[in-house]
Amino acid sequence: MRKYFSVTALYVVIVLFVQVKMIAADPEKNLPPVLFSESFDDPRLLDREWYDGDRFTISGKQPFAGKGCIEYSWMTDTTKPGSSSGIRRLFEATDTVYLRCYIRLSKGWGWTGRPYHPHLMHFMTTENKKYAGPAASHLTVYIEPWNGKLRLAAQDIQNKDKPHGLTQGPLKGGFNGQMFDSQDELFTDDAWHCVEAMFQLNSLDLKTDESNADGIVRAWFDGKLVIERTDVVLRSTDFPNMKFNQFLLMPYFGPRLLPHAQTLWIDELAVGPGRPGRVEGK
Repeated sequence: MRKYFSVTALYVVIVLFVQVKMIAADPEKNLPPVLFSESFDDPRLLDREWYDGDRFTISGKQPFAGKGCIEYSWMTDTTKPGSSSGIRRLFEATDTVYLRCYIRLSKGWGWTGRPYHPHLMHFMTTENKKYAGPAASHLTVYIEPWNGKLRLAAQDIQNKDKPHGLTQGPLKGGFNGQMFDSQDELFTDDAWHCVEAMFQLNSLDLKTDESNADGIVRAWFDGKLVIERTDVVLRSTDFPNMKFNQFLLMPYFGPRLLPHAQTLWIDELAVGPGRPGRVEGK
């Protein structure tokens, strides 16, 4: 009996040792699948770790689920919505980040007709402070509807003077960026649609001081994969400790780009190191 318990105890110790080693080797496997979620059922976002915003309109008329959804309405000839302000949220740092939300555009929604805008949602990294502007950073990635398509994008303007320089292409008019667009126009009506996006930072070879082209960018629209790239460089060896840690919800049309007064709504948002999964609507 004593020998049996000794063998059992040894087995338990070995199993625990292996589990600890696995977590140490890949700490993100120990992260929860959802780092934060927001249903926008009430305007008390600042009580739920959101920051950098001061007004929020919660619409209870036609939310995708729950009691409400956040509303962003533009008046004619404006850039920022007047109904709700942009807002940010920090989360536990991760190499891989997924987003899921539901988006609805108002009937007759108009596009810019340009190769850019409107901006909508962003992720930033540990290489910038919590109030840093998204347009000029060490890395900002974008999730937005663009001319009917779903667009993922990345830019790193702030790296122009770093030893390895820009990873998202040369500056053009003071800006740079990589764009990853869906092949088809997807936003063609005023119904709710599930948008999911995923960014995974590329690995680095610190011995040779090189970036590996193995970063991943994916997007799904109503559960269908519409964007996929597995050969992306999002960071250089100038930033070996870079991780995603900040989400920004900041709808914006550039000056003179808003076609007319219009509104969008967002509901059931979730962010995590794994794909959060879809939500049952009303």
